[in-house]
Amino acid sequence: MNTPLILLPGMMCDERLFAPQRDAITDRTVTVAAIDGADRVADLARAVLAEAPPRFALGGLSMGGIVAMEMAAQAPERIAGLCLMDTNSEAEAAAIANRRVPQMARVAAGELRAVMRDEMKPNYLAEGPRRAAMLDLCMAMAEALGPEAFLRQSWALMTRADRQDALRAMAVPSLVLCGAEDTLCPVHRHERMAGLLPDAVLEIVPGAGHLPTLERPEAVNTALAAWLSRVDTEEAGR
Repeated sequence: MNTPLILLPGMMCDERLFAPQRDAITDRTVTVAAIDGADRVADLARAVLAEAPPRFALGGLSMGGIVAMEMAAQAPERIAGLCLMDTNSEAEAAAIANRRVPQMARVAAGELRAVMRDEMKPNYLAEGPRRAAMLDLCMAMAEALGPEAFLRQSWALMTRADRQDALRAMAVPSLVLCGAEDTLCPVHRHERMAGLLPDAVLEIVPGAGHLPTLERPEAVNTALAAWLSRVDTEEAGR
């Protein structure tokens, strides 16, 4: 049986972020776990681990990648392979944390839609013919999760730990992937993460921004298939 796969979505996203991947990956169990139920990354990681199989491949995008790295710190022996997409292994920079405070105040005052529209959605995607439809999907996911999830996730991101040491210790087949036009989590951060991981492939997806799973699903699916093949081969030899 092929290695189960757990995917973790980004901030204010749900399982729809990985719809193209779930449709394409039919040779194993694929679970998209929610990460909106606590305001600490460590607690979010513990909650996913509590529901996960004994050993699994793990992929996360953006905030999902941050939770995935925390899971790697908490239970490295359970993770057969690690995929980090459009994310950041470092603690939150003070300047970014300071920008979150007024966003959180606006959302608490009932302005979730306005904050997503004005301050977050414009930074997500590269230009392209499907950009408007994908931005509408981002808004729908955010509104489905609601303002309390925004506040919890914002606080979790602001208070997260640096997990670069956890990456150095993860000697499993790994994939580090990002959109070439990601301005939130730029390419150079992914080059660094790939350099920290002992067994990593770096994949830069052209024509994509922060959400390549939706923007360039075929390229992402190809990269994931190659990574999962490496994971399954390694697991078969254990």
